[in-house]
Amino acid sequence: MEINLDQTLQEGKLLRQVDALIVSHLREHNHTQAAMAVASATMTPLSTEAPSNRLLQLVAKGIVAERDEASRGVSSIASLISTSGVLSGYGALPVAPNYVDFSAVQETRGVSKIFPKHETRHVSEHKNVARCARFSQDGKFLATGSADTSIKLFEISKIKQMMVGDTKDGPVRPVIRTFYDHLQPINDLDFHPQNTILISGAKDNTIKFFDFSKTAARRAFRVIQDTHNVKSVCFHPSGEYLLAGTDHPIAHLYDVNTFKCYLSANVQDLNTNSAINQVRYSSSGSMYVTASKDGSVRVWDGVSAQCVRSIVGAHMSVEATSVTFTKDQRYVLSCGKDSTVKLWEVGTGRLVRQYLGATHTQFRSQAVFNETEEFILSIDELTNEVIIWDALTGEKVARWPSNHVGTPRWIEHSPAESAFVTCGTDRSVRFWKESV
Repeated sequence: MEINLDQTLQEGKLLRQVDALIVSHLREHNHTQAAMAVASATMTPLSTEAPSNRLLQLVAKGIVAERDEASRGVSSIASLISTSGVLSGYGALPVAPNYVDFSAVQETRGVSKIFPKHETRHVSEHKNVARCARFSQDGKFLATGSADTSIKLFEISKIKQMMVGDTKDGPVRPVIRTFYDHLQPINDLDFHPQNTILISGAKDNTIKFFDFSKTAARRAFRVIQDTHNVKSVCFHPSGEYLLAGTDHPIAHLYDVNTFKCYLSANVQDLNTNSAINQVRYSSSGSMYVTASKDGSVRVWDGVSAQCVRSIVGAHMSVEATSVTFTKDQRYVLSCGKDSTVKLWEVGTGRLVRQYLGATHTQFRSQAVFNETEEFILSIDELTNEVIIWDALTGEKVARWPSNHVGTPRWIEHSPAESAFVTCGTDRSVRFWKESV
């Protein structure tokens, strides 16, 4: 069942109101350290104000109302809350399927799986090259960034409505927000794991925060000024921290409340001065991984920020352009300008599988898993096609015309369903979904 935009945004506002009440309550009762911790974790201003004992009053009223509803056999508000304690709107993750067991990849033989047929539609375009894209963790929103310095935010349900031609209420416009606040091209985007906040990293050395619950907002409400070109951004799963991959060889770790920047202490031991093309956290945040311009892939401890696994020359001497963890955090998938996609074992640094047959030597090509991790998708720059492999067998199972005029710069798969997006030099954004 689709949750519409208004409901999602209302739930996002409710979460922020609850966070503010908790911070105010803790501060009012002199639990300053706890108030600071909650404020940092939720990006709530520590100075937020609420009427005295407001939280206690609301809780007391809620208990009375719940008892009354129970006595009348009416479902309580608890039915709106998921088992994880998160409202069933923005930020609530879909139920994950069983993880693919990549430990058996070397022994895998036999017939590869069939990737389902997809239909595609041009859904929007920027005024210049579309350089990057990102889905929200619940798969309900999509953002794209461009060389024209704009960011477009799409509602996935509206894209689907547009694709089926349900226009009884007039033309469907899937772009629900457009943000303009950068001075140079956008490099990467990410959604906050709980709140209705989108961040962007750009060539103007900034990371900007946009609140997409506010319909009139076009500018960032917070800005981190970095010292380098920000090529990649990624939120910690808690939402308390974010990583920035830049032209500096070490990822910049930021506290999102204080904006304090932390760097790894063992940088001298790495013997590198190469820029980072991409940085991504593991699902638990216990590790993060970087793909560097010198072709190296490095895994880092998420707490100490120490490099725990360095795969030098993972893509020979050419750039490693993308990298991501598997859901079980035991493997990383990398892509490079040597026209290879590779699966690595985190614990040993061992190369487990190569995926060949897609040429990518020019752009920051991405290699991504589908939502079940059974397939891997990337772009062939030479033939202008989307290439799909069976993740376990390494066999190429599909190659589809991209339908772009010119090779796509980016491919991103939804974490929630069989759908992905491509965008590129022709400025267009194309949405792909499994055919019914």
